[in-house]
Amino acid sequence: MKPVISLEEWWKWYDRINKLFNYDMNEDQRATDILSRLISKKAIHPESMEKLITDKPVLVFGAGPSLKENLYQLQKEGLLEKFSIISADGATTALQKVVELTPQFIVSDLDGKIEDLLNANRLGSTMVIHGHGDNITQLKKYVPKFVNIIGTTQVKPTINVYNFGGFTDGDRAVFFAASMKPSMIVLAGMDLGQKIGKYSKEKVRSQEEKILKLKVCKDLLEWLSSKVEMPLYNVTGRSENIRRFKNVSFSELVKIVS
Repeated sequence: MKPVISLEEWWKWYDRINKLFNYDMNEDQRATDILSRLISKKAIHPESMEKLITDKPVLVFGAGPSLKENLYQLQKEGLLEKFSIISADGATTALQKVVELTPQFIVSDLDGKIEDLLNANRLGSTMVIHGHGDNITQLKKYVPKFVNIIGTTQVKPTINVYNFGGFTDGDRAVFFAASMKPSMIVLAGMDLGQKIGKYSKEKVRSQEEKILKLKVCKDLLEWLSSKVEMPLYNVTGRSENIRRFKNVSFSELVKIVS
């Protein structure tokens, strides 16, 4: 399994992100090393999971304002069972509560509802847990409670911790999916606008910072879209247009996957 982007390409984005948010690379690396140690005896290799995604259609759920409505529509059209499903952190709560669905993968830096993430993990979801300088406390507290973990980082990878690219849970989920070469990627609940969804992180320190993160998410998805060949679709609806992700209706998506 090979990431869609190289580390050399990623460093340019990481430098830009650091300048925007004033992050500490040393702390990001420390979080990576801590995560590596915490999962040393229960990490799973991404290649062992490829069969769930490679050459299959993948549906990636963000935690935007459209999420609940999108879930109802996807369920109504009988589409949920046609995809391998990846949820970004808080979107997991909606999948469980709205349509009683357990995703194959959850991409999270552990700032969503931990009890819902743990429940999905117990029901079979593989956790793709991200370590960065701001979540070291959460890593130490919660990682020991999870099983079936793939570690991710935004700095130099180490044992059992990979850098697939991406910054927010939403775009990291898409980078992760793209690395496994699916037949297509479809976005839902990925609004990326000026409103924060109810299933997004429980405590937002700054509305302005969160909106800026969503803009970076959009920029990264547009960059990723220029690097891959598989079809890219978006059923979110009232979302920001994401270049090279084709906006489609639910009825159109039914025809695409049939």
